[in-house]
Amino acid sequence: MSVSDPLGDMLTRIRNGMSRRKSKISSPASNLRTRVLDVMKDEGYIRGYSVVDFGNGKSEIEIELKYFDGAPVIREIERVSRPGRRVYVGVDSIPQVANGLGISILSTPKGVMADHVAREQNVGGELLCRVF
Repeated sequence: MSVSDPLGDMLTRIRNGMSRRKSKISSPASNLRTRVLDVMKDEGYIRGYSVVDFGNGKSEIEIELKYFDGAPVIREIERVSRPGRRVYVGVDSIPQVANGLGISILSTPKGVMADHVAREQNVGGELLCRVF
């Protein structure tokens, strides 16, 4: 069965894993997913991830979730741009999440990056998701 929104599927797996207090979750691998996970790791929302290759073109990402004092570090994770409704923002209209405490992840011509990095590099793009 194919998934119509692979990134949304990964974010839902992260949300469900956090609610069940899992230490690790797995998701099918793709380049976009690994780039989004790189941003989340750099910003401190997950411990890390590893790509497990099963051969015959199949691979999975094992994501290590992060907790602080027993509570999940990620309070809220939300998909913004969906396959049915893409959301694009210019550099001057990139939204701040929780007054700068959270991040928006954007797909720009210079790669996938957090909102504050996109402002520094003066570039806009597709608003993929919000993490707080």
